[in-house]
Order: sequence, then structure tokens, then C-alpha cells
Amino acid sequence: MGKTILERCQAKGLRMTGQRRVIAAVLQEAHDHPDVEELYARTAKVDPNISLATMYRTVKLFEESGILEKLDFGDGRARYETADRAHHDHLIDMETGKVIEFVDPEIEALQEKIAAKLGYRLKGHRLELYGVRIPSAQDDT
Repeated sequence: MGKTILERCQAKGLRMTGQRRVIAAVLQEAHDHPDVEELYARTAKVDPNISLATMYRTVKLFEESGILEKLDFGDGRARYETADRAHHDHLIDMETGKVIEFVDPEIEALQEKIAAKLGYRLKGHRLELYGVRIPSAQDDT
């Protein structure tokens, strides 16, 4: 952890063309969970010569190399985040598609407790919550 996407690509021995460097830089700046089309739109602002096909190939290469993690939130779009991020869970707003990252020590402890109760030592997990916003009194004004 702590290395940039470009540094991780180089450490894995990936050939880093100019276009791959631009894509790596755009990915490095992403603090959300973009899909390939969103990444393409962002990258086109930096280098309009990068094709959508190049974007798909590069994202697939980064995923296969363990640099990106592919996420499927059930909306028909594969989304991505860097694979070396600290553990976190996701809450997905079903109306907007917004993905909210969170860590909750109580949930973490409960998962460990459940695994132990069933005779297991937890080695990892992925938690995705899906919901809709609860209207507040402020929404009515």
C-alpha cells in the first residue's frame, strides 16, 4: 500500500506506454467507483487520442494484474477501485447509484463473532448494503 498506481504497474513489470500512464494518473485521482465509460470521459479530457478500446484493454490488464478491483453492484455496470485500499464496506443508493464507503467496528466485530460461532476464522469479507434515502423533514420544504 502507499504506492501510486503507476508505481504498482512498474513494480509488476507492466509496459507503461504514454496512454497507460495517462489512464493510471486518471485512476489515481478517482475517489469514487467509476465504470470504464466514466474513466474514458475523464481520460479524454487529458488525452483525446485514447480510444475506448484502449481504455477497456488497459482496465482489464490492471484488473488481471491485481492493481484494480472490479466491483459489481447489480446495476449492470462494472465499477473499479484500486485493489490495495484499506478494508471498507459499501452502501449503494439504489436511486442515484452513489456508492458510500464506510467502516464500522461493530459490524466488523459481529462478522468475526458469527464466523467463530459457526466454527470459522474469518479471512476476509465483502459487505454491500443497498438502500434508499429516508426523507427528512427538510426535504418537504
